[in-house]
Amino acid sequence: MRRLLLFLIAAAFLAPLPAAAEDARPVPGFGYQVLNRYPHDREAFTQGLFWREGVLYESTGLVGRSSIRKVELTTGKVLQRRDTDPQQFGEGIVDWEHRLVQLTWLGQKGYVYDVEALERTGQFSYVGQGWGLTRDDRRIIMSDGTADLRFLDPLTLKETGRITVKAGDQPIHNLNELEWIEGEVWANVWQTHFIARIDPGTGQVVGWIDLSGLLSAEEARGVDVLNGIAYDREKKRIFVTGKLWPTLFEIRIVPKD
Repeated sequence: MRRLLLFLIAAAFLAPLPAAAEDARPVPGFGYQVLNRYPHDREAFTQGLFWREGVLYESTGLVGRSSIRKVELTTGKVLQRRDTDPQQFGEGIVDWEHRLVQLTWLGQKGYVYDVEALERTGQFSYVGQGWGLTRDDRRIIMSDGTADLRFLDPLTLKETGRITVKAGDQPIHNLNELEWIEGEVWANVWQTHFIARIDPGTGQVVGWIDLSGLLSAEEARGVDVLNGIAYDREKKRIFVTGKLWPTLFEIRIVPKD
C-alpha cells in the first residue's frame, strides 16, 4: 500500500488539474526552506497540531499515553496538559470558539473540552476511524484514514457531507493530520513526507509539498512519521513536525525547480 501511495503521489506531479480550465497543467510541486527550529517533546506521538493566541495546541496518541496539551513554541515546554481516556488512542484536535474537539482512532467517539482549562465538557460519536481535524469559518473538517474528508457541523458535531480527495482521477488515501491554510486544506499523507494541498470545494489536489530531508540522520533515529501542521494566520507562519520528532520546524514553502 505504501509503495502504491508513493507511486500515485509521484505520478500526480504530472497529473492534470480538473477539466474546468482548458489549459490543463501539471499539479505543482513545492519544496521548503527552514526558517526556524524549535524543541519538540520526543515522547509526543503527535496526532494533531494547531496555533491559537500565541500557543501551540498538540494532541498525542498511543493507548495509555494520549493527551492534549498547550506548548510554548520557543522552548517546547508543556504549559498545560490533560490526559485522554487511558483506554483510547487520541487523534486530531481543533478549536471552535471556546471548545476544543478531539478524535479517537478506533473508539468511534470524540471528546469536547474547554479550550482554556482543557477540562472535558462532553463527547460525541461517529462511524469509522478518527484521524485528523481542522476547520474553516463555517465547519469542522475531518479525515478518517481514507481518501475522504468529512464536514461536521461545529455545534452538533454531526456529519453534513464529504468529498473524496483525488490527484487527477486517483483517490489519495491515508489523509492524516489537517490544517486550513489560506483557503486550502493541507493534509499529511501517512507514511510519506508529502503534504497534499487540497481544494475543499472539489477535493482536487492542487499542490504537493515534499518535506523529505527535514531531519538529519542523527535526528531521525527512533522517530515515527511526519505528522503535524500548524498555521499562525496573523504572522503567516507555517509549522510542521512528526511523531516522536525532536524538532518542530517553521518553514517557508517554495516552488520546486
